Amino acid sequence: MSSKGKGAMSEEGGEKSALVPRLRFPDFDGIVPALPLAAVADFVSAKTSVDQITPAQYVSTENLLPDFGGLNQAVKLPSVSSVTSFRPNDVLVSNIRPYLRKVWQADIHGGASNDVLVVRATEPVGADYLAAILRSDLFIDYVMRGAKGVKMPRGEISMIQEFPVPCPCAREQQKIADCLSSLDELITAETRKLDALKTHKKGLMQQLFPREGETVPRLRFPEFREAGEWDTKRLDSIGRVIRGASPRPKDDPRYYGGPVPRLMVQDVTRDGKWVTPQIDSLTLEGAKLSRPCPAGTLTIVCSGTVGVISFLAVDACIHDGFLALVDIDESIATKDFLFHSLSTLREQFEKGATHGGVFTNLTTSGIELFEITCPSPTEQKRISDCLTAIDDLITAQSQNIDALKIHKKGLMQQLFPVLDEVVA
Repeated sequence: MSSKGKGAMSEEGGEKSALVPRLRFPDFDGIVPALPLAAVADFVSAKTSVDQITPAQYVSTENLLPDFGGLNQAVKLPSVSSVTSFRPNDVLVSNIRPYLRKVWQADIHGGASNDVLVVRATEPVGADYLAAILRSDLFIDYVMRGAKGVKMPRGEISMIQEFPVPCPCAREQQKIADCLSSLDELITAETRKLDALKTHKKGLMQQLFPREGETVPRLRFPEFREAGEWDTKRLDSIGRVIRGASPRPKDDPRYYGGPVPRLMVQDVTRDGKWVTPQIDSLTLEGAKLSRPCPAGTLTIVCSGTVGVISFLAVDACIHDGFLALVDIDESIATKDFLFHSLSTLREQFEKGATHGGVFTNLTTSGIELFEITCPSPTEQKRISDCLTAIDDLITAQSQNIDALKIHKKGLMQQLFPVLDEVVA
C-alpha cells in the first residue's frame, strides 16, 4: 500500500464529490468519486410472507449481534403477516441504536423486521465493498449524527440515503473488501479462542467448587483429595457487607463531574476482574455523600444484572447499585478465593434477589445470609492460582483481539475517506 495526499473536489450543483484516499494499494491512483448511498444501492421494500420463512431466516434488531458479530437464530417469528425480503449479499443494518454496530451481510434468503434496513448493492458498487463501507465508523458516525431519540435513537432514513459512498474502480473495491475480510476472519478466529477459554474456565469452576448443598468438589488437586470436607461459612462471618450511595439530585454540578471516579456497571462489564472507573466521577463534596472505597475492594453488582463480582483497581466511590465486602477475614477466605467462589453464585444471587417492576435488587441483608464453602488457605491458594492463570490467558487474548480491532479501525480510516473531506 502507499499513502497519498488528499485532493478533494466537487461538481457544482451535482451530487458527486471526489477525493484521494490517504492509503491506496500500489496499483491504484487518481481521484475517487463519492456518490449518495441511494445512487449505488437499493433500499429494499419488497415483502415476503412470514409463512414462507423459518426462525433461522428471520432477522430483527434483537438477533443481530453488536459489533458486526453476525446473527443469532431468532427464537420465534413475529406476529405480522409479512416482513422485508432479503437475499444473499444484501447488507442488513439495524436502525435502532446505530452505535451498537449491528450490521450483517446476508448469506441466506429470508425476511427482516421493519427496524432493519435491507440495502442491496447496484452499479457501480460491489456487494462485498458495500458491506465493508456500512461496517465502517465512517457510516456509523454519519448515521448517529442524524439519529433521533434518546433511549433508543433511530437513524433518519432520508439522511442515510444521502451518505456519500467513495466509489473506486471495481478492482480496487474488491482489493479493499478482501483486505478487510481477511482481518474480520482473523478477529473471528481469535474471538473463538477467547470463547473457548471462557468456556473452559466455566467448566473448570463447576468442578473445582462444590455444588449447592454439597461440601466437597467433584475435582480436587491430588494433594487435597484426602483433606476432607470444606467448611460452610455465611458471608457476614467472613466480612462486612456495605451498600454504595449516590448524591442527590443526580447530575448536580455540586456533586458530579469532579476528580473522584465513581464505579458504574458499564465499567465492570468492560474491565472484568480489576476495574478502573472511567464513565462517571464525583466532586469532593459528592464523594462525601457517596461510598468511598479503597483500591482492592471487592464489589458486587446488586441492581439490574445482579451478582457480577470485581475488584476496584483504584480508589473510587460506589453508587447504590453496588455492594462491597470489606474487612475480610482472610484467615477464613482470601480475597482471590472469594472472587472466584462468589462468581459461581450468580444464579443463586439472582434467585435471592427481589424482583420489582423494572429492577432486580440484591439487598445488603439478603447477601449477608449467603453461604460459601471454604477449604484450607493452602487449597484456596491452589485453586485461586489455577483460575488466575486462566484469567491471565483470557485477558491476554482479549487484548490481542482489541489490538486487531484497533488495527482494522485505523486501516479503514486510511482506506475510506473522512466524511468531512468527502463533503468539503
